[in-house]
Amino acid sequence: MTLRLLLDTHIVLAIVDNELAERFPAVAKSLAEDDTDAFVSVASLWEIAIKARLGKLVPQLSLDVIPNYLTAAGLRFLPIEIAHAITAAEPEPDTRDPFDRLLLAQCQVENLQLVTIDRALADHPLAARL
Repeated sequence: MTLRLLLDTHIVLAIVDNELAERFPAVAKSLAEDDTDAFVSVASLWEIAIKARLGKLVPQLSLDVIPNYLTAAGLRFLPIEIAHAITAAEPEPDTRDPFDRLLLAQCQVENLQLVTIDRALADHPLAARL
């Protein structure tokens, strides 16, 4: 059975900074498996761009290079669809962060599991246990 994962922004940044294996070895191992489909939400790119422009984040790669880099790493992008925007993840997550809530909604709609290190999300039923 194929494992279908949505990577949260922290994991995406670790990939961009070439630190995934060092910082999250279990995640790196899961992503290397043949029976794993991994996705990056466009919402994560949006969050990275906002934080970079505000000076709260300095990714190793420029914003315009990140999408191609992630695609070359074998990741697929998940666009934001109407169903994602209007779905509330169940059960209600312990976070008010709109990006986190959108990622959980995408997981619910698309039958994905969220790979996250965020303590507010890690125990959610839609979160992956890697």
